[in-house]
Amino acid sequence: MSIFRSKIILASSAIGTLIGGTVLLKDYMQGAKFQNSDIRADGKVVIVTGANTGIGKETAHYLARRGAHVYMACRDMKKCEEARTDIVLDTRNPQVFCRECDLASMQSIRQFVKQFKSEQQRLDILINNAGVMRCPRAVTKEGIELQLGVNHMGHFLLTNLLLDQLKLSAPSRIVVVSSLAHTRGQIALDDLNSVKSYDEARAYEQSKLANVLFTRELAKRLEGTGVTVNAVHPGIVDTELMRHMSIFNSWFSAIFVKPFVWPFLKSPLYGAQTSVYAALEPSLEKVSGQYFSDCAPKEMAEQAKDEQVAKWLWAVSEKWTGTLTGTAAVS
Repeated sequence: MSIFRSKIILASSAIGTLIGGTVLLKDYMQGAKFQNSDIRADGKVVIVTGANTGIGKETAHYLARRGAHVYMACRDMKKCEEARTDIVLDTRNPQVFCRECDLASMQSIRQFVKQFKSEQQRLDILINNAGVMRCPRAVTKEGIELQLGVNHMGHFLLTNLLLDQLKLSAPSRIVVVSSLAHTRGQIALDDLNSVKSYDEARAYEQSKLANVLFTRELAKRLEGTGVTVNAVHPGIVDTELMRHMSIFNSWFSAIFVKPFVWPFLKSPLYGAQTSVYAALEPSLEKVSGQYFSDCAPKEMAEQAKDEQVAKWLWAVSEKWTGTLTGTAAVS
């Protein structure tokens, strides 16, 4: 009986050690946290795209708690209102607003900007957070491959339409949520819209590289205006963004994969930390065109420094979003 009891105690101890070690590993993998937690954002006007869930919701929540006037730019108004209610009840900040903005529709983006400008004279912080990841091939309302269209082109249009207010509100900031995936990305100069061939991973990586190229080119164009723009990698975060990845959407995954992957995934709260850092950190007021991860500067991929590709992508983006002609066309 004593031997049996000893085995039970030993097994319980081993299980406890395993659970404790897993929790410690999970805590360690959350990464850095924004340290200037006393920084306020009272009266600052902020737009966060994709703010109804995941990193975007946590970013909006954090900024609302610090007194900002937060515009949640979302496609799904029902989810947005639910998220807004959570944020307002917790922060007691009524200056949180839901506004429809579907980044897969340039008409929706233009309508969002028109409504925003009718309500606000200034814009202090724009956080381009929304995105889609590794989805089956689909296109935006204008015929642009969905990952490129939402992750890059939609934000390209939104940002350019809001630049006048950002300049009037300087010093102001733009934060572009990219990904470590940009280091594997290549801009397909002969097939940017993935018409000849489509690979969901390559298309995602291309869109995230486009985010960094856009950030660097925009930073050059904004020199001397008081508006800064920086890209961030939030980490590998447990959000709905992974919903299209088959490895995370099966009974096999639920039993045999997720329990082992879980300790290595950041929570949305920690995934939002670098976005908040880039938006509020005082020492970054004049820093622009950089790439951050875990609330610290990180080296970007060599292909993200290609100035010729950046200029080419900018010209194509202007054409496809109609920011020069007022019309949008894909060719």
